[in-house]
Amino acid sequence: MVTGVEKQSFRIVISGYYGFYNSGDEAVLRSILLALEEQSKLAGVRIIPVVLSGDPAWTSQMYGVESVHRMRPSEVWNALKGSDGLVSGGGSLLQDATSAKTIPYYTGVIKLAQWLRKPTFIYSQGIGPVNRRWMDPLIRNVMRKSAYVSVRDAESAELLGRIGVPKSRIEVVPDPVMGLPLPASAALSCETAATSADKLPVLGVSLRHWRKDEEDLSRAVDALAELASRRAVRLRFLPFHTPDDTKTSELVMERLNGRLGSHGSIAELAAPGDDPQQMLLEVSRCDALFGMRLHALIYAANREVPMLGLSYDPKIDQFLHRLGLKAVGTTEHLDASVFADSAELLLDNAEGWKRDHRDAIDRLKQQSQQPAQQIVQLLRQNISR
Repeated sequence: MVTGVEKQSFRIVISGYYGFYNSGDEAVLRSILLALEEQSKLAGVRIIPVVLSGDPAWTSQMYGVESVHRMRPSEVWNALKGSDGLVSGGGSLLQDATSAKTIPYYTGVIKLAQWLRKPTFIYSQGIGPVNRRWMDPLIRNVMRKSAYVSVRDAESAELLGRIGVPKSRIEVVPDPVMGLPLPASAALSCETAATSADKLPVLGVSLRHWRKDEEDLSRAVDALAELASRRAVRLRFLPFHTPDDTKTSELVMERLNGRLGSHGSIAELAAPGDDPQQMLLEVSRCDALFGMRLHALIYAANREVPMLGLSYDPKIDQFLHRLGLKAVGTTEHLDASVFADSAELLLDNAEGWKRDHRDAIDRLKQQSQQPAQQIVQLLRQNISR
């Protein structure tokens, strides 16, 4: 709120899948907070974030911000009532693939803010899939009444257009994590890593449980074993969502036992903790990355690490497409020989890959600040009226 000649200050509630120890979603939150901080400083104003979280105490400790419980209506109500606006995003919030409750929850938070006459801002969301048509009006209504709408890919914009949101109101921007910086301690950490006696090329591996029969994981094991049968490589498993991805990684490593060939390949599990920037640092140390998690691929692009994507959801293909890439396989089909050929090509010609994709990556990084910039401008305009 503004008083006299004091610096303009805005309390902004941020809604998303936060406080669940998912590195990708936590990276989204960290990126949004940093972008809002940077753009508010440039505009000469102050943003005070209030994050809706599944674990408010952890979120407050991790990011140094106010936080309230996302599932306690009175806390959400009070946070919104005392705010100057709501940021919803980023991530894949408006989809019904994981649960029929997801879209009603996130649109409900947005609608509550709008009932309280607070401006709402949709921040680089991935929309869909939406398989239940009765959810279309929920999305359409809150989008039409939002002060700003941005999505992270053209496919999301197309979906909103089909639902009935005017395309002229939708801005297509990158995922916020494209702008996430390395932690301040990165220089020292990288120096330590560089002096390691082990010189094996590092292939980062980010897998998640998807198929109930685990056939997708079996194909991934075969693919990694084929690569190890050809050359020595360090397979460094990166759990993006703990504890689930840790269990998946341990399962795959167990199945790889005895199949790592005679070249001296090894498999290991990284333990970067819950800080998304530490995971970004882990990815930056890889020579290439084999990723199933969307944000594993986004982290790799952020650090110009050559990547192979395994598609389980259209959002994987959509992101790869923005870099001019295609998935090496899907959860339904992954050819071990094709994978090994592709991985060897990346490990042997990383600089060529970087040259080919650097321009696209740089564009995404530059554009990642656009939502924060627009939101700060709109807040200032709203207050000055």
